[in-house]
Amino acid sequence: MKSKNELYILGILFLFSTFSLSSQILGRRSSWEASIKGPEGGLPGSKIIEVKANSPLGKAGFLVNDVIIEVDGIPISDGEIWSEVSYGLRANKPTKIKAIRNGELIENTTQFNPLEKENHPGLDTYYEEITSPYGITQRIIITKPKKAGKQPAIVLIGGLSCSSIETYPERRGNWVQTIKDLVEKSGMVVMRIEKPGVGDSEGDCSQSDFKTDIEGFRTAIKKLKTKPYVDSSRIIVYGSSMGSALAPLFANEFDLAGVISDGTFFKTWYEHMLEIERRLLQFRGNTESEIVEKMNKYYIPLYYGMLIEKKTYQEIVDAYPALEAYNYHSAAHMYGRPVAYYQQLQDFDLAGQWEKLKVPVRILRGTNDWIMSSYDNKMIIDVLKRNGHKDHILYEYPGLDHWNTIHESPKNSFEGKPGKWDEGTINLIIEWAQEMAGLKS
Repeated sequence: MKSKNELYILGILFLFSTFSLSSQILGRRSSWEASIKGPEGGLPGSKIIEVKANSPLGKAGFLVNDVIIEVDGIPISDGEIWSEVSYGLRANKPTKIKAIRNGELIENTTQFNPLEKENHPGLDTYYEEITSPYGITQRIIITKPKKAGKQPAIVLIGGLSCSSIETYPERRGNWVQTIKDLVEKSGMVVMRIEKPGVGDSEGDCSQSDFKTDIEGFRTAIKKLKTKPYVDSSRIIVYGSSMGSALAPLFANEFDLAGVISDGTFFKTWYEHMLEIERRLLQFRGNTESEIVEKMNKYYIPLYYGMLIEKKTYQEIVDAYPALEAYNYHSAAHMYGRPVAYYQQLQDFDLAGQWEKLKVPVRILRGTNDWIMSSYDNKMIIDVLKRNGHKDHILYEYPGLDHWNTIHESPKNSFEGKPGKWDEGTINLIIEWAQEMAGLKS
């Protein structure tokens, strides 16, 4: 029989082993392996358009034209709920699905397959995790050239959307190609961070706010700097869209070696949104007099209420019903993120971080980017010059829009017309990163 001391020691060892196991807690994300149309027209339910052969959904007996009405007890009442459920789909976990077929209820439980992980020739790929001060465990993906010694690194900070930063097989798009080329062609360690509720990460992206995002990024950068294969004095931060505005913050906080800012803004979010609304009114054919009237009557009150008075859209519309026809956002979200995200962003001094920068700065802006203004980018250069900054470049890439695509005009991009991929954009970003990391002169 074991002594009390032996039992105590075994208990402690058990607790530590349990903690060690639970520290690797993220399950692998999955997909429907089907084409499914989310709720539309104000009606609940998501209609199955196509099911892949031998997919878990098909094996569970679900067919084309079935309408999924509930997943794990969550009613599919609108598009936002459907997005959250789809993002939260996890592999090797029983998932109960209810659907309607010809007016009859069909239900079954199935387990979905894990998405295939990335695999890059000549690189080691690590799927790791960090837990932020908010207690949310998030996926980080690190790729490293297969060679010994400390290496320079790039931290990729993506935009505000709930889109994954993973380039898993079968995923397509110019942003995905940008990430893939950065990873495979830079010759550097590259770290990416999935936001809460995105990819394998815990949480709910549609509810995660600006401060939560920032703490996740901070925690990941701290972890990267401890890696034995990373030269912590040669870490470059590359930010895209919202990440481009955050890049100076992280460069200043963590003494990083350089900033690459791709598709950035400088002014407050209130000013930024008013500029976007003005451009959209122009694209939609409004006269200048109509634009002035709509800005004064509708958009200025709408965004002032949201960003300055800190109200939800619904609260603003309830107080001023005429705004409802001009608000294309949901009651509590904008671009898939909660109103609190933008209210915190409005109060965050991102512009002041540009004033503090001492490290090299490279800014890429597309001439057909209708999301971010040319003037904002030029304001940044003026601020850097005014504060004695010596090493900065602003390059306006001909025809490029905000989504790494070449278009004939900003309006074509806005209307979703087909564009072209130009690898010159990512090649320029890689060239900048290698230069700042000392890999080339």
